[in-house]
Amino acid sequence: MSVFKRYGRVMLALAALQGAAQAAPFTDVLEMPAMPSALASSSALRDVALAGQRLVAVGPRGHILYSDDHGVHWQQAQVPVSADLNAVSFATPELGWAVGHDGVVLHSRDGGVHWQKQLDGRALAEQLPAATTDNALLDVWFNDAHTGYAVGVFNLLLRTTDGGEHWQPWLDHSDNPQGLHLTSLAAVAGDLYITGEQGLLLKWDGARFSRIDTPYAGTLFGAAGKPGVLLIYGLRGHAYRSSDGGQQWQAVDTGINTSLTAAGFDRDGQLWLASQAGDLLLSRDDGASFSPVPQRARGPVTALANDAGSGLVLVGERGVRNQAGNPSLHP
Repeated sequence: MSVFKRYGRVMLALAALQGAAQAAPFTDVLEMPAMPSALASSSALRDVALAGQRLVAVGPRGHILYSDDHGVHWQQAQVPVSADLNAVSFATPELGWAVGHDGVVLHSRDGGVHWQKQLDGRALAEQLPAATTDNALLDVWFNDAHTGYAVGVFNLLLRTTDGGEHWQPWLDHSDNPQGLHLTSLAAVAGDLYITGEQGLLLKWDGARFSRIDTPYAGTLFGAAGKPGVLLIYGLRGHAYRSSDGGQQWQAVDTGINTSLTAAGFDRDGQLWLASQAGDLLLSRDDGASFSPVPQRARGPVTALANDAGSGLVLVGERGVRNQAGNPSLHP
């Protein structure tokens, strides 16, 4: 199940870059393990993914949580850093990667219980003279146990072919001469896309990530779809749909003007969108139209995942909550 990403992490990344020099006293988050917190599951989280049947969520201060009972109870993982984490991806039920601020890449071999650092901004700066140690990674995606990608601010693009033992800067493999921020990675129907600022949409063509023209000039926060359907979404409720791989686009009326932050399919194959303000929208026609879904609890959403046992699992500024896949059932 793919998880698609996110407005909140981009805004927080930029805020952290601007405010880093003002932070005091200095604490090296790369040397400080994440602190245990009984409130972690109700505090801000940025992303959630499936590791087999297990749910794994990541967030600020190095928090990584996992649940083996469909999100009812959460345990905190052992994490060697306290840097803010923005995204998580699992290639197998055991092998996972998480990325975040300070150029951090973490790796787990046991389904998200224990994590080791593979890369940080200091090592990255040695490979990229123009890079700074606080460059933020905003998303990560692995095709299999060996090949994966990470993206971030200022066209930051990394690739590995050995499970993250070595990460190669791939900035020259993206059609992004302006150095725009790259906000998400999305695998759709066998194709891999990158979204970014100013309507940037890139598609892997076997040699590089090539630009696809889009009708939107604002920031895109993610993409979702299936064979014959590609949906992109971003600021102020804007979403566009293509049925021919991005050659032609149709604007989708979402009915809202708040930024769309996450998308994904539920267990019934229906497409959902979530917003920065906590809106949940459901499409029964593969993204051609969306309708609002009533909720008892409402809060900003940064990511969602489809859990077979409980339906959609949502994470955001207020932690974790569940939304039954059947829209007649409230969370």
